[in-house]
Amino acid sequence: MSKTPPDIYDPGFVKGVFDRCSDKYISFSYVCSMGFTERWRRQCVAELKLGEEARHGYDLMAGTGEVWPHLLAAHPHIERITAIDISSGMHKRAMGRLHTMRAHRIAFIEDDVLASDLPDASADFVISTFGLKTFNPEQHRRLAALTARVLKPGGRFAYIEASDPKGWFLRPLYLFHLKVVLPLIERLFLRGAQDFAMIGAYSTRFGDAATLVEMLREEGLDAEFRKAFFGCATIACGSRAAT
Repeated sequence: MSKTPPDIYDPGFVKGVFDRCSDKYISFSYVCSMGFTERWRRQCVAELKLGEEARHGYDLMAGTGEVWPHLLAAHPHIERITAIDISSGMHKRAMGRLHTMRAHRIAFIEDDVLASDLPDASADFVISTFGLKTFNPEQHRRLAALTARVLKPGGRFAYIEASDPKGWFLRPLYLFHLKVVLPLIERLFLRGAQDFAMIGAYSTRFGDAATLVEMLREEGLDAEFRKAFFGCATIACGSRAAT
């Protein structure tokens, strides 16, 4: 009798994957992306286009907090970042990375983003780097509604995710990297836990951020679609109307 395959988008499943790979997540993602994840985080921060009046915002699916240094360096006027992530392992890893000079500016909530009770119109900005892939289309629609609800008038958002670069002549090589090279690295160097291979599976299923952009527009937001490095990552960015 065959087992029912797990729902890889179930919050409990996602939490388990990232709890188990949290200790090596930072080094694995940096090496296997050849450093592009850091470039893309900076690009995502740049797409926020924040003014000096922005003081508080949310980092959704915050992971280990790799975007915080880029965000605070680009916008030193930010007083508070509230980071939200479902993984207790990623939470602990993130808090261990905080420098003393930055700790007072970060609040961390361990929770399922889509189930969290964030106040309406409470954020000057919302950002997320490489968390979109762990949501299915119905969850993306809920994320779009959450974004519209928590942003203040004039507030801005930027989401980035590794994507399928359709139309790029090197796409087969990129997909080979995700589907074959990442699982091989895991088997050889990470004891074959198969959790890092799931990151590649999530990425290939995600497609790109174009559908999320449409969902954000349906929620009344001004949303735009951007590509990074021939579409290997894509960005959904924009703002809530000021009035």
